[in-house]
Amino acid sequence: MEIERECIDAVLYRLYQEIKEHGRPNAGSRGNTIELLGVALRITKPRARISRSENRGKPFSAIGELLWYLKGSDTLEFIEPYVSAYRDDAVEGIIQGAYGPRLRAMREGIDQFASIEALLSRKPGSRRAVIQLFNAEDIATEHKEIPCTTTLQFHLRDGQLHMSVTMRSNDAYWGLPHDVFCFTMLQEMIARRLGVDLGEYYQYVGSMHVYEKHLDLLDQYVAEGFQRTMEMPPMPSSDPFDLVDQLLGIEDRLRQGDDLDAHAEMSDPYWGDIVRLLQVFWARVWAADHPARLAELRGQLATTFYRPYVDGRLHLKSRAEQPQAEAAQIGENHVAVEER
Repeated sequence: MEIERECIDAVLYRLYQEIKEHGRPNAGSRGNTIELLGVALRITKPRARISRSENRGKPFSAIGELLWYLKGSDTLEFIEPYVSAYRDDAVEGIIQGAYGPRLRAMREGIDQFASIEALLSRKPGSRRAVIQLFNAEDIATEHKEIPCTTTLQFHLRDGQLHMSVTMRSNDAYWGLPHDVFCFTMLQEMIARRLGVDLGEYYQYVGSMHVYEKHLDLLDQYVAEGFQRTMEMPPMPSSDPFDLVDQLLGIEDRLRQGDDLDAHAEMSDPYWGDIVRLLQVFWARVWAADHPARLAELRGQLATTFYRPYVDGRLHLKSRAEQPQAEAAQIGENHVAVEER
């Protein structure tokens, strides 16, 4: 089955109906699922990567997961505040299937982003620009969690960088919105590093499924109605990988409760707003007057695009009165981690 749409919401709207109408039951190790086999998705405007719906518009945990990848980390400590369900898959504080070490230090040292840049700089039309995430070792021995993504492939054609992602398995409700966000952000980062335009996004999934216990959530999403296409602003033309260490440093300071000025840290409005979104997330842990702090950060945003997501957190209770170590460990639980 193929779905081609402009944005993530249009894909989800159609996909959820297809799963309800044509999905078949399959018994998974974490519960029964309704499944479609061999699903191909095409998003023609990859910057329309964040759902505008009330129940799937969760950019904060997705940004946290993206930074986890870019850090090259496999620790539960980093990702748990953003995605608490990873606790269930940790082995002595490590997520065995984490993408970060495989992206940044495959085979104990290969930075696959650097390899893609070097290859496409030498041979722009190459068909070899593939990042490997799934390893033969992942099923040769027992692991509690392994990657559901097998490869990321980059196609530089006519001055545009397209991306093809292959996945052995994808949870259409919990996993797919995060995957599209993180992978299209990486796509745009590589495009900027190469000095080319952003192309289209393709995702091919062996098993696209939803757990039966989540089927009502699909109905709730569809009942919200069709969401119009809205895109994040374009990334600045400079190499975003040059900013990764700085972003990670800022994230760590926010995690510790630092009250910083986003503009002073990142003068470019695009990255300044990413910092402000991180501030919005961590405000729940550190701000005694949570609504007032969110209102302040909302007013500082360079673009109105993110305002609905800030507004969507106003109802959340501040954790600032809890012991800080305990508050910082309570994840948002926006994403359920399955055995993918």
